[in-house]
Amino acid sequence: MELQPSHSLASRAATLATGYLCYRRGSPGRGLALRSLRRARRKDIDDVGHKYYLELVLEDVLDKDSTVNCTAEVLYHLGNKRIAPDVQFTLEGELKNTDEADNVFYNRIRSLEKELVAENIPDSHGNVPPEMEPIRWLAWAASGYVIWQNSTENTKFHLAQIKHVKQVKRSDEYLEFDYVILLHEMVSQEIIPWQMTVLWHPKHGVQVTQDSRQPKHTSE
Repeated sequence: MELQPSHSLASRAATLATGYLCYRRGSPGRGLALRSLRRARRKDIDDVGHKYYLELVLEDVLDKDSTVNCTAEVLYHLGNKRIAPDVQFTLEGELKNTDEADNVFYNRIRSLEKELVAENIPDSHGNVPPEMEPIRWLAWAASGYVIWQNSTENTKFHLAQIKHVKQVKRSDEYLEFDYVILLHEMVSQEIIPWQMTVLWHPKHGVQVTQDSRQPKHTSE
């Protein structure tokens, strides 16, 4: 069944696919976002679930001229089983290389005398200090994992804010950060605090090693 790109179900599936892509291909030097949904189809698969076929245009918010076309398939499983949707994607072209920006950030954090601690990114006026931009885009990528793992056909998650981030000292080559983020669930209009432990290395990408939904009062 062909869906209008503006249809709520198509929009939710596209948001999920973009979150998954952010997790798989995002970094401190790249902020992937959905520029447009060109086409969407939905297919009911008996006893399995609902599958969406999507044609997306993605952009790097750090370089609005850098766009890439993408095809994606999203399968939402039937029933109440807490199984993350299956997501597959193909990029039609190359994303802009971010090795230089990623390595500058990596070396800066590794050279800090004290572990990084920050809160409220962006602040109440929407401002982000330049030195915190990579911390923001790392959270953007990592939140894609949380969005992927917790999405259904009835949800549409968006990273609203980093409430708190603290670097965790490690003896190996990885950087580790403990984040508390606020996710905006746009269908219910709920703001959900979420904790996530994030590992990152320029050569190995983003890993979320632990995450958990938090009680509401932690966001106050």
